[in-house]
Amino acid sequence: MATDVLESAVRPGAGFVLAHRSRPLGRWLLIAAVLGWFALLILVPSLALLRQVLAGGLRPFFETLTTPEVRRAFGLTLGITALAAVVNTVFGIAVALVLVRQRFFGRALLDGVVDLPFAVSPVVAGLMLIMLYGPEGWLGRWLESWGFRVIYAVPGMILATLFVTVPFVVRELVPILRELGEEQEQAAYTLGAGRWQTFWRVTLPSIRWGVAYGVTLTVARSLGEFGAVLVVSGNLIGNTQTATLYIHDGIESFHTGGAYAASLVLAGVSFVLLVGMDVIRKRLDAREGKRP
Repeated sequence: MATDVLESAVRPGAGFVLAHRSRPLGRWLLIAAVLGWFALLILVPSLALLRQVLAGGLRPFFETLTTPEVRRAFGLTLGITALAAVVNTVFGIAVALVLVRQRFFGRALLDGVVDLPFAVSPVVAGLMLIMLYGPEGWLGRWLESWGFRVIYAVPGMILATLFVTVPFVVRELVPILRELGEEQEQAAYTLGAGRWQTFWRVTLPSIRWGVAYGVTLTVARSLGEFGAVLVVSGNLIGNTQTATLYIHDGIESFHTGGAYAASLVLAGVSFVLLVGMDVIRKRLDAREGKRP
């Protein structure tokens, strides 16, 4: 009797496995479709850009990147990116902890508002900042009376970049914190650890890879931000022109050599960041798994 029940329970799964193994065509078609879609949208355009940039050799490529306007544009981009990464990492961790660990009125609203930069066009985000911080804005008029300009200056570009990169750290950490629960933190409190000690010794090590991925996405998004920065910067060459704005001007003025070179650098940096982070995590996880 027990044997019959066991066989009846195993047979459907075994039949599914045999059917799955006997029809590999569907699996290969699915893989081919995914790879083809990936190649069409990402790989082929990337190779086309690489071919266009390197068609004249490496010397023109490096000469273009060393011109003063390109160096200033990349310097401004890197500065804004670094600041946005630091600020949104600190506040992203704080927001994620509040959303997961705290219960308060308006929590659901905050959880939804965090995703607003995903839904709102960057151009619209830039217009919102102009309405608030522009010369005729609610705060802009008061700030400019004190000699502090936000819009059409670097502070406005920083605010725009902060706005569009707000969700990345938060959305990486919220599911990790929910999965971890509060048992380890409560145990640390029971053993006499304070809140800061628990955060540094227990919470932060547990979410370190979520933080790393969130920072990586924030940096990659900041490097490529265009719409919101274009609206609030004024695109003043040598003053408020970032790398993406330099690329836009190059395309508009038919000076495509510099635009292609800068595009390749931005794309390459983002690719190295994203792929490198994944490779480093897998190697470290494999190394930790081998430890006795």
